[in-house]
Amino acid sequence: MSRKYFGTDGVRGRANVVITPELALKVGQAAGLAFQRGDHRHRVVIGKDTRLSGYMIETALVAGFTSVGMDVMLLGPMPTPAVAMLTRSMRADLGVMISASHNPFEDNGIKLFGPDGFKLSDDVELEIEALIDGAMTKHLAGARDLGRAKRIESVHARYIEFAKRTLPRHVTLEGLRVVVDCANGAAYRVAPETLWELGAEVIAIGVEPDGFNINDDVGSTAPTALINKVRELRADVGIALDGDADRVLIVDEKGQKVDGDQLMAVVARSWQEDERLTQPGLVATIMSNLGLERFLGGLGLNLARTAVGDRYVLEHMREHGYNLGGEQSGHIIMSDYATTGDGLVAALQLLSVIKRQERPVSEVCHCFDPLPQILKNVRYRSGEPLRQDSVVTAIAHAKARLGNGGRLVIRPSGTEPVIRVMAEGDDRDLVNEVVDEVVDAVTRAAA
Repeated sequence: MSRKYFGTDGVRGRANVVITPELALKVGQAAGLAFQRGDHRHRVVIGKDTRLSGYMIETALVAGFTSVGMDVMLLGPMPTPAVAMLTRSMRADLGVMISASHNPFEDNGIKLFGPDGFKLSDDVELEIEALIDGAMTKHLAGARDLGRAKRIESVHARYIEFAKRTLPRHVTLEGLRVVVDCANGAAYRVAPETLWELGAEVIAIGVEPDGFNINDDVGSTAPTALINKVRELRADVGIALDGDADRVLIVDEKGQKVDGDQLMAVVARSWQEDERLTQPGLVATIMSNLGLERFLGGLGLNLARTAVGDRYVLEHMREHGYNLGGEQSGHIIMSDYATTGDGLVAALQLLSVIKRQERPVSEVCHCFDPLPQILKNVRYRSGEPLRQDSVVTAIAHAKARLGNGGRLVIRPSGTEPVIRVMAEGDDRDLVNEVVDEVVDAVTRAAA
């Protein structure tokens, strides 16, 4: 059954166009009703990133939750993984993060977490959608049963302590010069403070949010500023988070980018040596490079692939007992510590390996040579271009040309009207040709 409001990562869209106060109010009411289980006083925690529209959406959500009798605890700007952690820590019935992650400031979204800190299942999201479209008036609380709202002041210290405790007590980051780019987003306070408390020399950029500049030429999707700063200051490592800090990009001392595949490879090898892997391998998506799969195979480890989206990675991890997984984009999930991707915690794990090996980041993080991989996006207005006969034929022809020496992945974005075309293989020229062939077919079908 298709979903009307929820995408691959919550409800997301243009603020005050798709994500309106009316919709946020209904989401609060519907989610509040769905998670009222038992006779206790029910509570929800709400965090947000630094977008201007967060004020509007937060206020509407508070009205929605309190109108159905839920108490609200407001966290202010906090990373998505912090909201998931605090939902469990504060014994809340529900957690909410107001964010559109790496999207520009004009967009926003609503992510929901259950009392266990995990993102909601498809079935629960469908239940909430049914409530959103239903008659809400009969479910409203009486005047004496309305919820209360309060702002929690200690949350930054709680998350910083949690992040630090993911490393052994004897591990420090002394001697490391670290540039951290917080994307003018949710981690602009907690990430630099955590690294400093662990002993690193910290240079922070992207820490002056104004409501409009989140992800604006900063952060994991725009790493040029970080690369330049690392080179300028001759730093040992650069860390770029995205707007809600659930993903991370690493830059080595030479200013070269290290993506999520290399980061997962580093952690997998380290955890295998320490006998910390709960399964002989890790979970990634169909977008992870074939080079990662070959590298893991050389270690006797497997790579389980899922559909794109950290929720699907996590579902596979939970079902099959893995404790490490993630996405090439930098969503790294370490279930020993967190219930969702945590960019800061993933960076700390890498830094601990660097300290232990006492080698440059460029050496530690070069686990394999990635196969040539080309990704192009085709924007469309409406319809289903992938169902057109010409596109189906082009995809089949492209796969035949790649054969066993490569992969072709075609998928629609879960958050915007875009078809993503990705191919990889040993022959870069061939990869380019097959991607262009499919992109041309999709473009013509979408015209």
